[in-house]
Amino acid sequence: MGRVGVLLLNLGGPEKLEDVRPFLYNLFSDPEIIRLPFSWMQKPLAWFISSRRAATSQENYRKIGGGSPLLRITEEQATALQKQLELNGREAQVYVGMRYWNPFTEDAIARIKRDSISQLVVLPLYPQFSISTSGSSFRVLEKLWQEDPALEEIEYTVIPSWYKHSGYLQAMAELIAEELDRFEEPERVQIFFSAHGVPVSYVTESGDPYQKEIEECTELIMRTLNRPNPHNLAYQSRVGPVEWLKPYTDEAIEELAEQGVKDLLVVPISFVSEHIETLEEIDIEYRELAESAGIERFHRVPALNTHPVFIADLADMVEEALENPNIAFSDVVRPDKKMKMYPQERWEWGITPAAEVWNGRLAMIGFIALLLELITGQGPLHFVGLL
Repeated sequence: MGRVGVLLLNLGGPEKLEDVRPFLYNLFSDPEIIRLPFSWMQKPLAWFISSRRAATSQENYRKIGGGSPLLRITEEQATALQKQLELNGREAQVYVGMRYWNPFTEDAIARIKRDSISQLVVLPLYPQFSISTSGSSFRVLEKLWQEDPALEEIEYTVIPSWYKHSGYLQAMAELIAEELDRFEEPERVQIFFSAHGVPVSYVTESGDPYQKEIEECTELIMRTLNRPNPHNLAYQSRVGPVEWLKPYTDEAIEELAEQGVKDLLVVPISFVSEHIETLEEIDIEYRELAESAGIERFHRVPALNTHPVFIADLADMVEEALENPNIAFSDVVRPDKKMKMYPQERWEWGITPAAEVWNGRLAMIGFIALLLELITGQGPLHFVGLL
């Protein structure tokens, strides 16, 4: 048996305030984020947007310590996973590949080639599959494999999603139980699952299974938790003029407050690492909203990070994938030819959502509206600027 590698996929984020502008430039240079009729427009427009948005984005990162902790945590997860695999008797090298910031997915693949890895497990750090997170990274990898014949020597397999895995569910249940027991009356606490949203069209037109997997995951976690608490699910980080998955987190919080809920426990269900959406959007923005609406006790369940049960479960996933290495990039990028896993390949404008995740493309209303938004920072396309 040859050398075994594991590639952890995530989106990435600026580690320092001075990284914010080049981070934004990289994002908007990607035609997957904004589609333009002429390729020569991509980089100039990316420069313009990154210059315009840098100050606002830097301010949001300043609120959480001056940069994203995502790379540090992901590297800690990689180290913990490698140690767990060693304890299980499996020698493997774990790599980190980010979609939009260092270390890029391409850099990770270069290291994998250099290290002569012959078996590779591709493991996205997103429990639920979406065309805008795991799917986006899989497309990059598929392109790399098509362009580099040397990669054909690597026997790889992909783990599309893993929200049903028992260890993940158990780790989530343990974290929720710990936070519930911090309340004076744990049984009266409203458990509030908040997932990153995607445009409705992703689900209805492009066949994205994300909503179905999020809803099923929520119920599986509650079943594993086995507590009588009421619970609900909502979606955060919407942006732009199109309809996103509902209910929206901010509106759902206000509705619960109107119903008399005083104790609220927020569970970030689509994130396994602390980053700007948990540390800024939930901990600061939604907390302020909840308190002003009348909710008296607002707690949040921490992200899994390097929770030992979670790390052990990731190791189990790797072992299972190595035993059944039969899922290719094409299987997860286009699992069903009858289903469009990505928006139609026609000229259209798109921009990913804010809050470091940039989860997907939005249908825009035209070039003039886009330029107006970019120049003024206002208008129908104005986004919250969490980046």
